[in-house]
Amino acid sequence: MEFNNNKAIYLQIAEYVCEQILLGKWKADEKIPSVREMAIEMEVNPNTVMRTYELLQGKNILNNKRGIGFFLADDTIDQVKQYRKTSFIDDELPNLFRNLYLLEIDFDELKSRYQTFVSQNFNT
Repeated sequence: MEFNNNKAIYLQIAEYVCEQILLGKWKADEKIPSVREMAIEMEVNPNTVMRTYELLQGKNILNNKRGIGFFLADDTIDQVKQYRKTSFIDDELPNLFRNLYLLEIDFDELKSRYQTFVSQNFNT
């Protein structure tokens, strides 16, 4: 995984985990890679992964079954969407609005480009 220097690595790993869930690659109640396995896969220190897992556990996305490992929560998709939505609104939307204003991009153009993006990337 290529990490962005503008955001903490543990937060980027959290985004990766959330994306796996939203893409349906990891399912509710399913065991996820151990801290050690994820650290090897991401080429990071296990403490970084542990920080990620603790964050996601605090957001009710993961559950730690002592001695067994980390599992996705029953309602993990809803929890991920809430977490990601809040992060997006708080962290990314202000910058998006600033750029829309500065570049004089109106909502009609934005809507058109959004619809094109969705049809090219998510429609089968």
